[in-house]
Amino acid sequence: MNDIAGKEIALDGVDPRELYGAQDLYLERIRELHPGLKIVARGSSLRVLGAEEATRRFERHLRELVAYYLKYGHISVEVVEQCFAGEAVAQREVPTDRDIIVYGNNGNVVRARTENQRKLVALYDKCDLLFAEGPAGSGKTYTAIALAVRALKERQVRRIILTRPAVEAGEKLGFLPGDMKEKLDPYLQPLYDALNDMIPPAKLQKYLEEGTVQIAPLAFMRGRTLDNAFVILDEAQNTTLPQIKMFLTRMGRNAKFIVTGDVTQIDLPLRTDSGLVRATEFLRGIEGIGLVAFDKRDIVRHPLVKHIVEAFDRHAETADTPPAGPRRAERNARRSDR
Repeated sequence: MNDIAGKEIALDGVDPRELYGAQDLYLERIRELHPGLKIVARGSSLRVLGAEEATRRFERHLRELVAYYLKYGHISVEVVEQCFAGEAVAQREVPTDRDIIVYGNNGNVVRARTENQRKLVALYDKCDLLFAEGPAGSGKTYTAIALAVRALKERQVRRIILTRPAVEAGEKLGFLPGDMKEKLDPYLQPLYDALNDMIPPAKLQKYLEEGTVQIAPLAFMRGRTLDNAFVILDEAQNTTLPQIKMFLTRMGRNAKFIVTGDVTQIDLPLRTDSGLVRATEFLRGIEGIGLVAFDKRDIVRHPLVKHIVEAFDRHAETADTPPAGPRRAERNARRSDR
Protein backbone atom coordinates (compact mmCIF):
# COMPACT_ATOMS: atom_id res chain seq x y z
CA MET A 1 0.00 0.00 0.00
CA ASN A 2 1.38 3.39 -0.98
CA ASP A 3 2.21 5.84 1.79
CA ILE A 4 0.20 9.05 1.89
CA ALA A 5 2.29 12.18 1.43
CA GLY A 6 1.65 15.90 1.43
CA LYS A 7 3.75 18.30 -0.57
CA GLU A 8 3.88 22.10 -0.87
CA ILE A 9 5.20 22.97 -4.35
CA ALA A 10 6.41 26.55 -4.86
CA LEU A 11 5.70 28.05 -8.27
CA ASP A 12 9.00 29.88 -8.63
CA GLY A 13 9.27 32.55 -11.31
CA VAL A 14 5.75 32.22 -12.72
CA ASP A 15 2.56 34.16 -12.07
CA PRO A 16 0.09 31.59 -10.67
CA ARG A 17 -2.73 33.27 -12.57
CA GLU A 18 -0.98 32.41 -15.84
CA LEU A 19 -0.38 28.85 -14.73
CA TYR A 20 -3.93 28.31 -13.47
CA GLY A 21 -5.55 29.96 -16.49
CA ALA A 22 -8.61 32.18 -16.84
CA GLN A 23 -11.19 31.16 -14.22
CA ASP A 24 -8.73 28.41 -13.13
CA LEU A 25 -9.26 26.60 -16.44
CA TYR A 26 -5.84 24.89 -16.46
CA LEU A 27 -5.92 24.15 -12.73
CA GLU A 28 -9.27 22.40 -13.07
CA ARG A 29 -7.91 20.30 -15.94
CA ILE A 30 -4.89 19.36 -13.78
CA ARG A 31 -7.28 18.23 -11.05
CA GLU A 32 -9.33 16.20 -13.54
CA LEU A 33 -6.17 14.42 -14.67
CA HIS A 34 -5.32 13.50 -11.05
CA PRO A 35 -8.51 12.22 -9.38
CA GLY A 36 -6.45 10.40 -6.74
CA LEU A 37 -4.77 13.57 -5.52
CA LYS A 38 -6.11 16.49 -3.53
CA ILE A 39 -4.72 19.67 -5.12
CA VAL A 40 -5.20 23.02 -3.40
CA ALA A 41 -3.97 26.37 -4.74
CA ARG A 42 -2.30 28.51 -2.09
CA GLY A 43 -1.16 31.74 -3.69
CA SER A 44 2.22 31.12 -5.27
CA SER A 45 2.27 27.42 -4.39
CA LEU A 46 0.22 24.24 -4.77
CA ARG A 47 -0.53 21.90 -1.89
CA VAL A 48 -0.79 18.28 -3.03
CA LEU A 49 -1.97 15.35 -0.90
CA GLY A 50 -2.01 11.73 -2.05
CA ALA A 51 0.02 8.57 -2.56
CA GLU A 52 3.72 9.30 -2.21
CA GLU A 53 4.72 8.00 -5.65
CA ALA A 54 1.84 9.82 -7.37
CA THR A 55 2.75 13.02 -5.53
CA ARG A 56 6.37 12.82 -6.68
CA ARG A 57 5.27 12.16 -10.26
CA PHE A 58 2.84 15.10 -10.10
CA GLU A 59 5.60 17.43 -8.89
CA ARG A 60 7.92 16.34 -11.71
CA HIS A 61 5.30 17.02 -14.37
CA LEU A 62 4.31 20.32 -12.76
CA ARG A 63 7.94 21.41 -12.95
CA GLU A 64 7.89 20.54 -16.65
CA LEU A 65 4.78 22.67 -17.13
CA VAL A 66 6.39 25.63 -15.33
CA ALA A 67 9.56 25.21 -17.41
CA TYR A 68 7.48 25.17 -20.58
CA TYR A 69 5.78 28.43 -19.61
CA LEU A 70 9.05 30.13 -18.68
CA LYS A 71 10.57 29.14 -22.03
CA TYR A 72 7.65 29.74 -24.40
CA GLY A 73 5.51 32.30 -22.58
CA HIS A 74 2.16 30.54 -22.99
CA ILE A 75 0.16 27.55 -21.79
CA SER A 76 -2.88 25.82 -23.26
CA VAL A 77 -5.08 22.94 -22.18
CA GLU A 78 -3.24 20.77 -24.71
CA VAL A 79 0.13 21.65 -23.17
CA VAL A 80 -1.23 20.78 -19.71
CA GLU A 81 -2.47 17.42 -20.98
CA GLN A 82 0.80 16.68 -22.74
CA CYS A 83 2.96 17.55 -19.74
CA PHE A 84 0.92 15.36 -17.40
CA ALA A 85 0.43 12.48 -19.84
CA GLY A 86 3.93 11.17 -19.31
CA GLU A 87 7.53 12.18 -19.81
CA ALA A 88 7.85 10.68 -23.32
CA VAL A 89 4.79 12.48 -24.68
CA ALA A 90 5.67 15.77 -23.03
CA GLN A 91 9.23 15.62 -24.31
CA ARG A 92 8.10 14.85 -27.85
CA GLU A 93 5.51 17.64 -28.02
CA VAL A 94 7.39 20.47 -26.32
CA PRO A 95 8.90 22.72 -29.01
CA THR A 96 12.65 22.90 -29.49
CA ASP A 97 14.95 25.52 -30.98
CA ARG A 98 14.24 23.94 -34.37
CA ASP A 99 10.75 25.46 -34.09
CA ILE A 100 12.16 29.00 -34.20
CA ILE A 101 11.06 30.69 -37.43
CA VAL A 102 12.49 34.17 -37.01
CA TYR A 103 13.70 36.58 -34.34
CA GLY A 104 11.35 39.54 -34.08
CA ASN A 105 11.67 42.96 -32.49
CA ASN A 106 13.55 43.31 -29.18
CA GLY A 107 14.87 39.77 -29.52
CA ASN A 108 11.42 38.22 -29.32
CA VAL A 109 11.36 34.70 -30.71
CA VAL A 110 8.66 33.82 -33.24
CA ARG A 111 8.30 30.07 -33.29
CA ALA A 112 5.91 27.37 -34.43
CA ARG A 113 3.89 26.68 -31.28
CA THR A 114 1.50 23.92 -32.33
CA GLU A 115 1.64 20.72 -34.37
CA ASN A 116 -0.02 22.22 -37.43
CA GLN A 117 2.11 25.35 -37.29
CA ARG A 118 5.14 23.05 -37.37
CA LYS A 119 3.61 21.16 -40.27
CA LEU A 120 3.17 24.42 -42.20
CA VAL A 121 6.82 25.32 -41.57
CA ALA A 122 7.98 21.85 -42.66
CA LEU A 123 5.89 21.91 -45.86
CA TYR A 124 7.32 25.31 -46.77
CA ASP A 125 10.60 23.64 -47.80
CA LYS A 126 8.77 21.16 -50.06
CA CYS A 127 5.96 23.20 -51.61
CA ASP A 128 5.83 26.50 -53.48
CA LEU A 129 2.08 26.85 -52.84
CA LEU A 130 0.55 26.21 -49.42
CA PHE A 131 -3.03 26.39 -48.18
CA ALA A 132 -3.59 26.90 -44.44
CA GLU A 133 -7.26 26.62 -43.46
CA GLY A 134 -8.64 26.71 -39.94
CA PRO A 135 -10.32 28.63 -37.12
CA ALA A 136 -9.59 32.12 -35.85
CA GLY A 137 -6.61 32.39 -33.53
CA SER A 138 -4.79 29.30 -34.77
CA GLY A 139 -1.79 31.28 -36.02
CA LYS A 140 -2.20 30.64 -39.76
CA THR A 141 -1.46 34.17 -40.94
CA TYR A 142 1.10 34.92 -38.23
CA THR A 143 3.12 31.80 -39.05
CA ALA A 144 2.92 32.56 -42.76
CA ILE A 145 4.16 36.12 -42.26
CA ALA A 146 6.99 34.86 -40.02
CA LEU A 147 8.07 32.53 -42.85
CA ALA A 148 7.94 35.46 -45.27
CA VAL A 149 10.06 37.69 -43.02
CA ARG A 150 12.59 34.89 -42.60
CA ALA A 151 12.76 34.37 -46.37
CA LEU A 152 13.37 38.11 -46.88
CA LYS A 153 16.06 38.27 -44.18
CA GLU A 154 17.81 35.24 -45.68
CA ARG A 155 17.52 36.76 -49.17
CA GLN A 156 15.55 33.83 -50.50
CA VAL A 157 13.11 36.38 -51.98
CA ARG A 158 13.38 40.08 -52.85
CA ARG A 159 9.99 41.20 -51.59
CA ILE A 160 6.98 40.29 -49.50
CA ILE A 161 3.49 40.87 -50.86
CA LEU A 162 0.52 40.58 -48.51
CA THR A 163 -3.02 40.79 -49.79
CA ARG A 164 -6.59 40.11 -48.74
CA PRO A 165 -10.01 40.75 -50.27
CA ALA A 166 -11.67 43.98 -49.15
CA VAL A 167 -14.88 42.37 -47.91
CA GLU A 168 -16.82 43.81 -44.97
CA ALA A 169 -17.42 41.31 -42.15
CA GLY A 170 -21.19 41.55 -41.98
CA GLU A 171 -21.16 45.34 -41.64
CA LYS A 172 -21.89 48.18 -44.05
CA LEU A 173 -19.17 50.72 -43.46
CA GLY A 174 -20.42 53.15 -46.08
CA PHE A 175 -18.18 55.93 -47.34
CA LEU A 176 -14.64 55.97 -45.96
CA PRO A 177 -12.70 59.25 -46.05
CA GLY A 178 -9.14 59.70 -47.25
CA ASP A 179 -6.99 58.57 -50.17
CA MET A 180 -6.88 54.99 -51.49
CA LYS A 181 -4.37 53.82 -48.86
CA GLU A 182 -6.40 55.30 -46.00
CA LYS A 183 -9.58 53.68 -47.32
CA LEU A 184 -7.99 50.25 -47.55
CA ASP A 185 -5.75 50.19 -44.47
CA PRO A 186 -8.57 49.11 -42.08
CA TYR A 187 -8.97 45.90 -44.08
CA LEU A 188 -5.23 45.25 -44.02
CA GLN A 189 -4.46 46.21 -40.40
CA PRO A 190 -4.02 42.61 -39.14
CA LEU A 191 -1.17 42.21 -41.63
CA TYR A 192 0.51 45.39 -40.40
CA ASP A 193 0.13 44.15 -36.81
CA ALA A 194 2.04 40.93 -37.55
CA LEU A 195 4.78 42.74 -39.45
CA ASN A 196 5.21 45.24 -36.61
CA ASP A 197 6.06 42.32 -34.31
CA MET A 198 8.84 41.11 -36.57
CA ILE A 199 10.40 44.12 -38.31
CA PRO A 200 11.59 47.30 -36.52
CA PRO A 201 9.24 50.22 -37.28
CA ALA A 202 11.84 52.35 -39.11
CA LYS A 203 12.95 49.45 -41.29
CA LEU A 204 9.36 48.41 -41.99
CA GLN A 205 8.51 51.95 -43.07
CA LYS A 206 11.52 51.94 -45.40
CA TYR A 207 10.50 48.57 -46.82
CA LEU A 208 6.97 49.87 -47.44
CA GLU A 209 8.23 53.02 -49.14
CA GLU A 210 10.62 51.20 -51.47
CA GLY A 211 8.22 48.34 -52.23
CA THR A 212 10.19 45.58 -50.54
CA VAL A 213 7.05 44.96 -48.46
CA GLN A 214 3.77 45.55 -50.25
CA ILE A 215 0.32 45.34 -48.67
CA ALA A 216 -2.58 45.68 -51.07
CA PRO A 217 -6.15 44.52 -51.65
CA LEU A 218 -6.61 41.50 -53.87
CA ALA A 219 -8.04 43.53 -56.78
CA PHE A 220 -4.61 45.17 -57.18
CA MET A 221 -3.01 41.80 -58.04
CA ARG A 222 -4.67 41.54 -61.46
CA GLY A 223 -2.24 41.63 -64.38
CA ARG A 224 0.91 41.24 -62.27
CA THR A 225 3.59 38.55 -62.50
CA LEU A 226 5.13 38.02 -59.08
CA ASP A 227 8.75 36.88 -59.40
CA ASN A 228 11.21 36.45 -56.51
CA ALA A 229 8.42 37.14 -54.05
CA PHE A 230 6.81 35.64 -50.97
CA VAL A 231 3.08 36.25 -51.43
CA ILE A 232 0.37 35.67 -48.81
CA LEU A 233 -3.35 35.80 -49.52
CA ASP A 234 -5.16 36.23 -46.20
CA GLU A 235 -8.90 35.79 -45.52
CA ALA A 236 -9.13 33.74 -48.71
CA GLN A 237 -12.53 32.36 -47.71
CA ASN A 238 -13.88 35.71 -48.92
CA THR A 239 -12.57 35.31 -52.46
CA THR A 240 -14.72 34.16 -55.34
CA LEU A 241 -13.50 31.34 -57.56
CA PRO A 242 -12.42 33.74 -60.38
CA GLN A 243 -10.57 35.89 -57.83
CA ILE A 244 -8.56 33.04 -56.32
CA LYS A 245 -7.77 31.70 -59.81
CA MET A 246 -6.54 35.17 -60.77
CA PHE A 247 -4.38 35.30 -57.64
CA LEU A 248 -2.84 31.85 -58.01
CA THR A 249 -1.93 32.45 -61.64
CA ARG A 250 0.19 35.48 -60.62
CA MET A 251 2.92 33.07 -59.46
CA GLY A 252 6.21 33.80 -61.16
CA ARG A 253 9.75 32.46 -60.97
CA ASN A 254 11.21 31.79 -57.50
CA ALA A 255 7.88 32.60 -55.82
CA LYS A 256 6.34 31.22 -52.67
CA PHE A 257 2.57 31.52 -52.16
CA ILE A 258 0.62 30.86 -48.95
CA VAL A 259 -3.18 31.10 -48.88
CA THR A 260 -4.90 31.32 -45.48
CA GLY A 261 -8.55 31.38 -44.48
CA ASP A 262 -11.37 30.13 -42.28
CA VAL A 263 -14.32 28.61 -44.15
CA THR A 264 -16.59 29.06 -41.13
CA GLN A 265 -16.33 32.86 -41.49
CA ILE A 266 -17.39 33.52 -45.08
CA ASP A 267 -18.74 37.04 -45.61
CA LEU A 268 -19.58 36.70 -49.29
CA PRO A 269 -23.16 37.13 -50.54
CA LEU A 270 -25.25 34.03 -49.91
CA ARG A 271 -25.23 32.63 -53.45
CA THR A 272 -21.52 33.18 -54.03
CA ASP A 273 -19.22 30.18 -53.59
CA SER A 274 -16.00 30.64 -51.62
CA GLY A 275 -12.97 30.41 -53.87
CA LEU A 276 -10.95 28.89 -51.03
CA VAL A 277 -13.38 25.99 -50.65
CA ARG A 278 -13.46 25.22 -54.36
CA ALA A 279 -9.74 25.74 -54.98
CA THR A 280 -8.71 23.30 -52.26
CA GLU A 281 -11.07 20.75 -53.82
CA PHE A 282 -9.53 21.23 -57.29
CA LEU A 283 -5.88 21.38 -56.28
CA ARG A 284 -5.69 18.66 -53.62
CA GLY A 285 -3.07 16.03 -54.45
CA ILE A 286 -1.03 18.08 -56.94
CA GLU A 287 2.70 17.74 -56.32
CA GLY A 288 4.21 20.96 -55.01
CA ILE A 289 0.96 22.10 -53.37
CA GLY A 290 0.54 21.54 -49.63
CA LEU A 291 -2.59 21.78 -47.51
CA VAL A 292 -2.63 22.16 -43.72
CA ALA A 293 -5.95 21.91 -41.87
CA PHE A 294 -5.65 23.81 -38.59
CA ASP A 295 -8.17 23.02 -35.84
CA LYS A 296 -9.21 24.11 -32.34
CA ARG A 297 -6.10 22.55 -30.83
CA ASP A 298 -3.99 25.15 -32.65
CA ILE A 299 -5.71 28.18 -31.13
CA VAL A 300 -3.07 30.22 -29.32
CA ARG A 301 -5.02 33.35 -28.42
CA HIS A 302 -6.82 33.78 -25.11
CA PRO A 303 -7.98 30.37 -23.76
CA LEU A 304 -11.60 31.47 -24.10
CA VAL A 305 -11.25 31.73 -27.90
CA LYS A 306 -11.14 27.95 -28.16
CA HIS A 307 -14.34 27.61 -26.16
CA ILE A 308 -16.00 30.34 -28.22
CA VAL A 309 -15.15 28.49 -31.43
CA GLU A 310 -16.44 25.21 -30.00
CA ALA A 311 -19.70 26.82 -28.87
CA PHE A 312 -20.35 28.35 -32.30
CA ASP A 313 -19.52 25.03 -34.00
CA ARG A 314 -22.01 23.20 -31.79
CA HIS A 315 -24.65 25.81 -32.59
CA ALA A 316 -23.98 25.50 -36.32
CA GLU A 317 -24.43 21.73 -36.13
CA THR A 318 -27.70 21.82 -34.20
CA ALA A 319 -29.47 25.01 -35.33
CA ASP A 320 -32.43 24.72 -37.67
CA THR A 321 -31.14 27.71 -39.66
CA PRO A 322 -27.50 28.17 -40.67
CA PRO A 323 -25.37 30.90 -39.05
CA ALA A 324 -25.88 34.36 -40.56
CA GLY A 325 -22.24 34.79 -41.59
CA PRO A 326 -21.12 31.76 -43.59
CA ARG A 327 -24.56 30.12 -43.91
CA ARG A 328 -22.55 26.94 -44.06
CA ALA A 329 -25.41 24.42 -44.15
CA GLU A 330 -27.00 26.03 -47.21
CA ARG A 331 -23.68 26.30 -48.99
CA ASN A 332 -22.91 22.65 -48.30
CA ALA A 333 -26.35 21.63 -49.52
CA ARG A 334 -25.79 23.48 -52.79
CA ARG A 335 -22.41 21.81 -53.26
CA SER A 336 -23.87 18.35 -52.64
CA ASP A 337 -26.48 18.95 -55.36
CA ARG A 338 -23.80 19.39 -58.00
